[in-house]
Amino acid sequence: MMNSRLCDRLGIEFPLFAFTHCRDVVAEVTNAGGFGVLGAVGLTPEKLDVELNWINERVSGKPFGVDLLIPEVMMGKDSDATDSQLRGQLPEPHRKFVEDLLERFGIDASDLWSDQYDDRDSSIMRPSGAARMLEVAFRYPIKMYVNALGVPPAAIIAEAHSKGILVGALTGSRRHAIKHAEAGVDVLVAAGGEAGGHCGEIATIVLVPEVIEAIRDYPHMDVLAAGGIATGRQMAACMAMGAAGVWCGSVWLTTREAETIPTVKQKMLHASSANTVRSRSRTGKPTRQLQSAWSDAWSSKAAPDPLPMPLQGILTRPVMAKVDKLAEAGHPGAKQLAAYFVGQCVGLMNSEQSVRSVVYDFMTDYAEAVERLSATLANPSSAASPHG
Repeated sequence: MMNSRLCDRLGIEFPLFAFTHCRDVVAEVTNAGGFGVLGAVGLTPEKLDVELNWINERVSGKPFGVDLLIPEVMMGKDSDATDSQLRGQLPEPHRKFVEDLLERFGIDASDLWSDQYDDRDSSIMRPSGAARMLEVAFRYPIKMYVNALGVPPAAIIAEAHSKGILVGALTGSRRHAIKHAEAGVDVLVAAGGEAGGHCGEIATIVLVPEVIEAIRDYPHMDVLAAGGIATGRQMAACMAMGAAGVWCGSVWLTTREAETIPTVKQKMLHASSANTVRSRSRTGKPTRQLQSAWSDAWSSKAAPDPLPMPLQGILTRPVMAKVDKLAEAGHPGAKQLAAYFVGQCVGLMNSEQSVRSVVYDFMTDYAEAVERLSATLANPSSAASPHG
């Protein structure tokens, strides 16, 4: 086990945190000495129960966590409107835009708005739905609950702490970091603009020290660096800046165990760091994703302004589900549209590996980087003084 307060707090060997929607990745990372975190967006409480039970049976008491997406500001947050009712609020120009887009790529759009392509329930991102998800999560021996958007509600923080569960939250700015600290969050994930999925604009190498400085009056807090991190040497660089570890999501997408569809996985394996874009076209909030015909279309002057969350997701989820299905069947137009959330580190993800292999590569690369850094101090005892 590393000499690390956060490792001691969680009972892990190596402070590599894996955010993923794939239960296999969670279990493999946890069993390899890291900390797997299951992203629960897209799951119902019933499905979350199944996934957590599966993970719990395979990690032999080793620690893991859960990540939920509960935005502070979201259209309909205080409403119990169903997805079907929200679907009825989709503006006709937006529907027509995506229908026309599919038709241009040879895809029939006549069945888009049936339920066959979207079984998600966005109510989990509103208070009543989130409460049901947390009730399930807290039945399992999770060691950390992470809120992906906004400050976790005070009642949730209190309940987690009463169960000995650390509370984490993602932040993309100094201002938000302070709000999290004041609310009582234990672990901040400082996610730079290089990150896949929802992200801000500040680069990781700037954001991490800025967040650490911002919370210096909250010594109980630990900071994880996130955003474009796919190697142990990047991890060492972030920890040299004061981070307690790293939070990675994209690097698992090209592993053998990943949920990524083969078409998109191959695109990622051949992509460079320049092949991602930051766009509101998938969820209504800025997300970094693989550049594709889909993101290109939404950046055109002819495109409507993306809808607020959760409406944009309700608009696009059935579209992308159909695109993925057709892409896997070999449809050429669907292959051009198919994409997924991924960070700029995609340029470092050039081969398909097992999850455990990625974890062990992180460990080896980290150790070698620390050795190189230590070697720059020829005489450590005198290096602290410029006069020797």
